[in-house]
Amino acid sequence: MTRVNHNRRKFLQSLAAAGAAAAFPGIPLLKNSVANTLTAESAKPEPPASFDFVFFTDTHIQPELDAAHGCQMAFAKIAAAKPEFAICGGDLVFDALGASRSRADMLFDLYHRTEDAIKVPLHHAIGNHDLYGILTQSGAKSTDPGYGKKMFEDRIGARTYYSFDHRGYHFIILDSIFPTPDRLWEGRIDDAQLQWLAHDLAALTPTAPIIVITHVPLITGYLAYGPKPDGTPRHDTVSVANSSAVIVLFQTHNVLAVLQGHLHINELVNYKNCQYACCGAVCGNWWHGPRLDFPEGFTIVSLREGKISWRYETYGFKSVAPDPHYKS
Repeated sequence: MTRVNHNRRKFLQSLAAAGAAAAFPGIPLLKNSVANTLTAESAKPEPPASFDFVFFTDTHIQPELDAAHGCQMAFAKIAAAKPEFAICGGDLVFDALGASRSRADMLFDLYHRTEDAIKVPLHHAIGNHDLYGILTQSGAKSTDPGYGKKMFEDRIGARTYYSFDHRGYHFIILDSIFPTPDRLWEGRIDDAQLQWLAHDLAALTPTAPIIVITHVPLITGYLAYGPKPDGTPRHDTVSVANSSAVIVLFQTHNVLAVLQGHLHINELVNYKNCQYACCGAVCGNWWHGPRLDFPEGFTIVSLREGKISWRYETYGFKSVAPDPHYKS
């Protein structure tokens, strides 16, 4: 693994693991965690401050389609915005699902080299394309090192779900990717994670402002206007299949917004006093131009004394292989 900005990555690992340990002591820490020496920030709540962070998602980095250059452009503009930190909403690489081990390693190496341009602390949610070897075409076996989510954990240096506190706000990173026995995947929050989430939320005061991050949306209206899946899907890969079990946990808490990736669009659904926002993708239409009229970009989120707003920023990428069917 290429060691890029080791001190920053070590700091992020400690934050992530400390949040998980404080919120749910029964979950073991990663072996390389240094969180044992930290105490939870949430022990003494502080009033919500005012600052900006960046939510970027679906980079789908690859050596093809000028994608690495596109990511460099996006990351440079993120750095210029000077956020306090950034959160990636998943699908860092394209694609580890059906790739060989050498290809998957190369993609994560490429992402690590490129992300260093952001120059601020980073957090990551896992996306479906970040799982290694799940598809049989990869040639991987379930016993192979790094299989499934292990490569993501090893290469990113964080759990696939955890929480952390920052200047009076509580951030929850969810893992919405559920590998299925037939070596496919589904959008789902599994039972162990639901238990962890309930415990994490129970430790907060009812008024604590919360921001949730998930790759696969909990709520979306996409199927009402977007392209329909061909045939009858075997698994739900558009939204989280058991989202109702997650949403009910939010009802007695101050969840300001749920920031979502996966669909490569900008969309806002208000449901029971919570905003569920799908956010546009760094890669747009998988590096083939805009996706349903939404260009390549990222989201700047502004928190102001317990209130949230955001804006979408493009960064000027021009596809080297635009979709011939797209008309602006």
